[in-house]
Amino acid sequence: MTDLKAELHAKLRESRALLLSKLDGLSEYDLRRPLVPSGTNLLGLVKHLAAVEYVYLTTSLGRPKADVLAWEEDGSTWEGADMWALPSESSEYLVNLYKRACASGDETIAALDLDAPAEVPHWKEGHRATTLGVLLIRMVDETAHHAGHADIVRELIDGQGGSDHDLMDDSSWQTFTSKIQEAANTFK
Repeated sequence: MTDLKAELHAKLRESRALLLSKLDGLSEYDLRRPLVPSGTNLLGLVKHLAAVEYVYLTTSLGRPKADVLAWEEDGSTWEGADMWALPSESSEYLVNLYKRACASGDETIAALDLDAPAEVPHWKEGHRATTLGVLLIRMVDETAHHAGHADIVRELIDGQGGSDHDLMDDSSWQTFTSKIQEAANTFK
């Protein structure tokens, strides 16, 4: 029988690693620049997930977090302040913040059972009570979701695609995407 907690934790670690791998070799500018209309950028995704890790896998379970997050303290997180990096927030700082938040989450996962009670402070009154299991599922989803965003943003920056980018050479990819475009064109 599969150990559900171990399986969920493994998937969370995989998505965390994928997210961080998308930062490799990029300049501060490329890490920060928005490439889609929503403003999504790589360091913003890291910053956002650091906060989410702390909320869902630390403070909601009554455990202390190692960092004070200015955007939570001043409420600007609700204005999107957790989705982009200020000039004063270095990539090294935000990556290390994320790693500390993940380590804190890992400690929580190791220490508690899936049915451990939790309370999410920003959820609607009367709906805040939950469990580590529910929050772990939520964290796996949230991290995979944003790792997918990071994958696309990285491809927009320098063409580095997902895990299957080595399956074809540039010419083969061009042929493949041309077929997709041709199929789409039938609906113009």
